[in-house]
Amino acid sequence: MKPKSALVQNHTPFYYPEFTNELHYECELVIRISKNGKYIQEKHASNYYNGISVGIDFTARDIQNELKQKGLPWEKAKSFDNSAAVGTFVDITPSLNKKNINFSLSKNGEIVQTGNSGDMIFSIDAIVANISNYFSLNIGDLVFTGTPSGVGECIVGDVLQAYLEKDCLLNLDIK
Repeated sequence: MKPKSALVQNHTPFYYPEFTNELHYECELVIRISKNGKYIQEKHASNYYNGISVGIDFTARDIQNELKQKGLPWEKAKSFDNSAAVGTFVDITPSLNKKNINFSLSKNGEIVQTGNSGDMIFSIDAIVANISNYFSLNIGDLVFTGTPSGVGECIVGDVLQAYLEKDCLLNLDIK
């Protein structure tokens, strides 16, 4: 869960937080909720979202490790201002095969993460159904679906670009 202040839009500079010395990127598929819902059955989940994009879930890894050692929640490390970068959304159409969506992240022009929705532990519909058992989903909510291998550190001066298939939907400069 991230507060509204966590969201940073495409083509907006991302400023490296001064409270961390180890900032990591985690590229993920992001789903846009289009209908309010609670206790959604998996077979109906696709009726509750209409857009897909790529995003970066930033983590202050040093802060997270400190919190883990103390058995504390990770919000300070995961939910800080601008910790959720989201690209331009693409409408989900019936022709989109949600079980075979490629996405990737490049850092300074080099691909550092690649994923496919078919390799996710849980399907998009299963994720939406599951979280709706705990949280009411509201129009405009964004669901980050999880990250593939390749998570890594970023520093000031890096340029991160996230792709859905071959389309760059997110371009972020680390300042």
